[in-house]
Amino acid sequence: MNNHSIHGKVAIVAGGAKNLGGLLSRALAERGAKVVVHYNSASTQKDAEATVAAVQALGSEAIAVQGDLSVVANNATLFEEAVKAFGSVDIAINTAGLVIKKPIADVTEEDFDRSFNVNAKAAFFFIQEAGRKLNDHGKIVTIVSSLLAGYTGFYSIYPGSKSPVEHFTRAASKEFGARGISVNALGPGPMETPFFYGQESAESAHYNQTAAALSPFTKTGLTDPGDIVPTVLHLVSDGWWITGQTIFSNGGYTTR
Repeated sequence: MNNHSIHGKVAIVAGGAKNLGGLLSRALAERGAKVVVHYNSASTQKDAEATVAAVQALGSEAIAVQGDLSVVANNATLFEEAVKAFGSVDIAINTAGLVIKKPIADVTEEDFDRSFNVNAKAAFFFIQEAGRKLNDHGKIVTIVSSLLAGYTGFYSIYPGSKSPVEHFTRAASKEFGARGISVNALGPGPMETPFFYGQESAESAHYNQTAAALSPFTKTGLTDPGDIVPTVLHLVSDGWWITGQTIFSNGGYTTR
């Protein structure tokens, strides 16, 4: 049986500067992992630096690496910087995403291209590079959305651009499985982050705060990013036997 403990492993967290990514970076460090905190642009550089400092304060090692992962070459650079700093990579988690909520009639070509660049293209080439660079028995997780099982208007291109990740995940799990690498997608429900409220009206926010079966047992009714962290940690450690799956962690918000 292989040792799937996180301690001593090297983890890349794409979008790892803040929100769910920041929590995961810290949680991995608490369990003894070295962390590569990826951030997209200068606007999140301070968050990335704060997360690196937090990881170091927990007694682990971390670096921050900037790059727009929809530029294919930046994925190779991210993994190369990780290898340069820590020698190898064991865990690759992609939390990055772009939410656009609009009626179909109002979606522009720019909206479409931005959504698919961030949510599909970047996700694909991150998985590709992880497959090239991860140690045997590595772990790959991509954050998607529970809206993949939603039946709603106005969210055509957000889950639409996340849905290809399910297929990327299944194919990668088959192709990388011979090396013991597990590959999964995890779909949270609407999360208690600034991204959520920027897209919603008071009425739609209230609906989402009451829609999950377990909503009454949370502070806001929404998915708390802290409740997603344990599932991700399980997938990148003892949950190694789970692979090729899309898992919804949403308190009963949607299901298939």
